[in-house]
Amino acid sequence: MQPVPYFAFRDFPAGLEMQVQQALLAAVAGKQYVLGPQVQAFENEFAAYIGGGAVVGVGNGYDALVIALKASGVGAGDEVIVPVNTFIATINAVLQVGAKPVLAEPDIYTYNLTAESTAKHITPKTKAVIAVHLYGQVCAMEPLQQLAQESNLLLLEDAAQAHGATYKDQFAGSLGHGAAFSFYPTKNLGALGDAGAVVTPDAAKADFARKYRNYGEAQKYNSEQIGINSRLDELQAAVLRVKLQQLQAMNAERQRLAQVYLRELKQVGDFILPFSAPDCGHVYHIFNIRTKHRGQLQAWLREQGIATAIHYPVPVHLQQAYATLGYKQGDFPVAEELANTSLSLPLFPGLTAAEQERVITAIKAFFRDSL
Repeated sequence: MQPVPYFAFRDFPAGLEMQVQQALLAAVAGKQYVLGPQVQAFENEFAAYIGGGAVVGVGNGYDALVIALKASGVGAGDEVIVPVNTFIATINAVLQVGAKPVLAEPDIYTYNLTAESTAKHITPKTKAVIAVHLYGQVCAMEPLQQLAQESNLLLLEDAAQAHGATYKDQFAGSLGHGAAFSFYPTKNLGALGDAGAVVTPDAAKADFARKYRNYGEAQKYNSEQIGINSRLDELQAAVLRVKLQQLQAMNAERQRLAQVYLRELKQVGDFILPFSAPDCGHVYHIFNIRTKHRGQLQAWLREQGIATAIHYPVPVHLQQAYATLGYKQGDFPVAEELANTSLSLPLFPGLTAAEQERVITAIKAFFRDSL
């Protein structure tokens, strides 16, 4: 019996793989490989999709976070409030610009940052808040928007896991003062390698980002600021243009698969299934469950040929790299509980009904026979 992968690249919707290959060949034939027509077209098309602001394509999602912060004027002496349960790129980006990340506890149900948790950490040094739309569910943005306005703070979105997710009919990436996207291959909108984008409604910030990604040049050999080399690749842009046309269909398939899990795994064992808050759309980049038997269940599924993942096994505040931030075990009990109990199940466009049924059957068997 073939193993069930945690993630696999499948031809979904049917014909997408051929369309991607044709787009690559066309881009190669165009013989303009850096900041060419494909990048400009994708930036315009993604901006139109999101419904507001300018899109600046960059080399990866991490650089998008860094550039979004720098374009917003965040730097040395500033504090930036970030959720403690996030991928390390969010924290690293704050450190990269010379600011101090201030960690905040997530909501126990959605695992996302909330206005209530954020408000506890605001100081005179606080410059910005980064709302991470974790696992594909948008944060409750209206209270965060109100808090940011009342406290004169920048509200930035880390939308690396939330392509196409909505909050009150507005797309992730259009809900703050700026946003960062990753197009890493496994994302809901994925390239064939590293790629990312900065989104901002501010023309001056967009202009800064365009220059900064390209050595600070306004035009060839004319540097107006110090910059870096982080340009969205022309070939990756061609791929993203094709996949953007199918993003809604791919997200709908993720949501359909999630509903199967939610229906079939309800009241199984001690499972805590994903919770979708009112108005907070979920595109299920990750289908995360919680159980006190995480280690045993993961081992059991592995024996059945079923791959899983853990997001994230060590919370940021307990990572050795961030010991200088001064946090310790017990400072964030919700995040620590999530790290000890979370397990991500296979879910991706193209996962077959038979494969998903194997996952469900194996989980039920574990709780029936193995405990």
